Amino acid sequence: METASGTAESPDPVPALAQEIFTGVAGKWALLILETLADRTLRFSELKRQVPGISHKMLAQTLRALERDAVVHRTVHPTVPPSVEYRLTEAGRELRGTVFGLCAWTRRHYAEIEAARRRSG
Repeated sequence: METASGTAESPDPVPALAQEIFTGVAGKWALLILETLADRTLRFSELKRQVPGISHKMLAQTLRALERDAVVHRTVHPTVPPSVEYRLTEAGRELRGTVFGLCAWTRRHYAEIEAARRRSG
């Protein structure tokens, strides 16, 4: 029997994956990395300098997660020491546009949101 979310035997895996991806890309560091990479390629050290307050460990973890989710592409150049560069994938650039569309919406409706928050409490 077919259901709206897939078949009875195999439920649709997309909602669970989407929730996991949304949780990852909606984090503070992921959003800052998306904005910093924008339309350019940066080395790890350059990216770390340009993302205020991020630790080496958090940058590495966030980049690994973004790479796993096809948002960031990692290129290792065979130098000594190895040089590693990061850039947004096509999916990452599209995601950046989507995420920053939400930011634009917030800016457009800021006064309305603030007024509603004052009224509610």
